[in-house]
Amino acid sequence: QLQLVESGGGLMQAGGSLRLSCVASGRTFNSYAMGWFHQAPGKEREFVAAIRTTDTDYSDSVKGRFTISRDNAKNTVYLQMNSLKPEDTAVYYCAAKSRGSTLDREKEYDYWGQGTQVTVSS
Repeated sequence: QLQLVESGGGLMQAGGSLRLSCVASGRTFNSYAMGWFHQAPGKEREFVAAIRTTDTDYSDSVKGRFTISRDNAKNTVYLQMNSLKPEDTAVYYCAAKSRGSTLDREKEYDYWGQGTQVTVSS
């Protein structure tokens, strides 16, 4: 089983930046594609970004502002969030995907972190 722990969330003004981290343990990290999802109050959880090795995918709402990356030696995946907007406010979840070729489908992810809160004020 893979365990995932997110960190780096917090309160930020619009236009600012945050860097989220997700550290994996308990299983070989580099065999998984990794994704970030978020869930705002009253809304369904939705895809944000994902990375396999070099392949990446982003939602339209964050493309050009967010960057996903991974450091396999540290068992860590990152989400660099720039030009934050109040609409980015949500709980952000790290997830691991062991199968499937499409990166943006929530049901194909097997393991999930507990989430980290990101709040963007105007």
